[in-house]
Amino acid sequence: MPFSSPSPMALNKPSPTSSIFKKRSANPVLPASAASYLSALSQADARARTGTAAPSFTSTPALSLSSSATASSEGTVLDPAELENDGLVLPLQPPTSEQVFATLHTEFGHCANDEFRTVSVHPVGTPLAPHVEQDPPYYVLLSTYISYLLLIVLGHVRDFMGKRLTPARYKYLMPHDGYAPLNSDFDSFYTRRLKTRMDECFSQPVTGVAGRTIMLLDRMSPDYNHTQLFTGTRTRALNISSYNYLGFAQGSGGCADAVEESIKRYGVAALGARLEGGASDLLGTAEALVAKFVGMEDALISSMGFATNSTYIPALVNKGCLVISDEFNHASIRFGVRISGAHVRMFKHNDMENLESLLREVVSQGQPKTHRPWKKILVIVEGLYSMEGTMANLPVLLAMKKKYKFYLFVDEAHSIGALGPHGRGIADFFGTNPRGIDVLMGTFTKSFGAAGGYIAGNKTLIDRLRVYGHASPYAETMAPPVITQVVASMASIMGVQGFTDAPKALTDGEYHHPGPAPPSALPGWLHLPPALASGAEGTERLRRLAFNSRYLHTGLKKLGFITYGHAASPIVPLLLFNPGKMNMFHRLMRARALPIVVVVVAYPATPLTTGRVRFCVSAAHTKADVDVVLRACDEIGDVLDLKHGLKKGERWSVEECIRRAGELGRA
Repeated sequence: MPFSSPSPMALNKPSPTSSIFKKRSANPVLPASAASYLSALSQADARARTGTAAPSFTSTPALSLSSSATASSEGTVLDPAELENDGLVLPLQPPTSEQVFATLHTEFGHCANDEFRTVSVHPVGTPLAPHVEQDPPYYVLLSTYISYLLLIVLGHVRDFMGKRLTPARYKYLMPHDGYAPLNSDFDSFYTRRLKTRMDECFSQPVTGVAGRTIMLLDRMSPDYNHTQLFTGTRTRALNISSYNYLGFAQGSGGCADAVEESIKRYGVAALGARLEGGASDLLGTAEALVAKFVGMEDALISSMGFATNSTYIPALVNKGCLVISDEFNHASIRFGVRISGAHVRMFKHNDMENLESLLREVVSQGQPKTHRPWKKILVIVEGLYSMEGTMANLPVLLAMKKKYKFYLFVDEAHSIGALGPHGRGIADFFGTNPRGIDVLMGTFTKSFGAAGGYIAGNKTLIDRLRVYGHASPYAETMAPPVITQVVASMASIMGVQGFTDAPKALTDGEYHHPGPAPPSALPGWLHLPPALASGAEGTERLRRLAFNSRYLHTGLKKLGFITYGHAASPIVPLLLFNPGKMNMFHRLMRARALPIVVVVVAYPATPLTTGRVRFCVSAAHTKADVDVVLRACDEIGDVLDLKHGLKKGERWSVEECIRRAGELGRA
């Protein structure tokens, strides 16, 4: 991307010879005053909008922040109070813009360059390429096994010696005074001796909006992670760890204004109370909008995503039924199936041949012992798998469904809003009719920046679930502000009739895309800004997310890393393997001049030897933000010996990846 003046990114980028272990300066150099910077920025933006000066940037640059932030403000980087107290290092040259941005740059990155956009869609009729897991060199696997072996052996030695030399520390693991042990020595071993060693990677405390950037509460441990103490300082970091796929987790903007209006209308007491009167009507409005959004006949809303699966699956199947589940399905699915009383069979992750072989067996053999036909066969898959970044092969599943007459349940917790040219999820991505799926489940905690989940299907099914689902009589409904966030963000993706023309239908035989939302489907008091009501900003977010996902995924592979998942997935797992590298990767990413906060995932969420860092891309990120992540990974990958995906001669340099970003992002 051409610049007319040196990029602020370049001004803060470490030199090729500098070490990533070099301590950051405690006293960053700041401009003369925040007021002078704001004044210059305001004048530059005014000139750009009036056409009196050519804009020098097509997108505002990536962050340049100090990690020693101590202010309590979590607002925009352009807030004078925060600039004076937060320790932020500002660009030396104020950026200009080609348009008036309605978002805070810290929450949603400003980017007006249409080159960095693409569409999330799979060509209709083209088979989905199988995901092939790449193995690292044998020495990497061997060192990983040896590392775990040493940790286990040393852990047992420490337990053996500790119980005899310092029994007070192990009192809760041993019988005493007639009491049984509070915890099992064996069951808690992994938590005590392995996970505790890298606890700083998990459950990082934050404050404020988890948008493009995030404010971390710094902490330290005086006793090897047994306790964590706050230092009193805060760190503003680039956030590549949240499920904020479309960037709707914002503290300001049209959706936030709608939420504020709902609080004024329904009162603060409605935040935790059962819905009554007009608030109950709001829930019905939201359920109708969800049904239209996903292209189904009816839908119901649950106040918790986990509970959506765990409480409604038992209303779908029971004793005498069979559930066939992907081996990598979420814990909420496993829990719901377990308490339903149905028989369960697993098939290899995304292996359609293994699934068909299993279907032939269970259909021909029937129920165990009696061999009677199954009352019902329910196949459960996820649209997008959160640990792998892979997606269900929906066209093949629908073909099998017609052949073997089973019911299909698709969990779209991560795919709804994140996949498809219209953000309608896995069916939209493949261009198939969603009504070919019997049960669509999804959550609002990812792409919509809210909470809760939904079940969508035909009206007969939804009416039954309202009566027999455990959540309906026993759980609280969602609060009006949360429902309003769902409605506002969903309408922003769909667009509202009268503000936008119906989008071109993505057709596959008889299927026609639902199109924009009618005004009658929204509360009468809800007024979205024109950019949101027209669907223009929602479409822009979808295209930005699609580009960022492909650019990061393809860029990491070109650099030589082993990654999992589909290129269109906003979840990009990078394999670390060795447990020692997990802690180091997290520390080195956070210790950079521009701190980057990442999610490290280890056993039991993944197999023992495939520990990984999981990047979660957002539409809130700019192309420059992804450049920052690629540069950091390239440098740290060399230090930790992580580049095992390609041979040296086949790898690209990080500068070549950045220069050819448009090609990688639309590959």
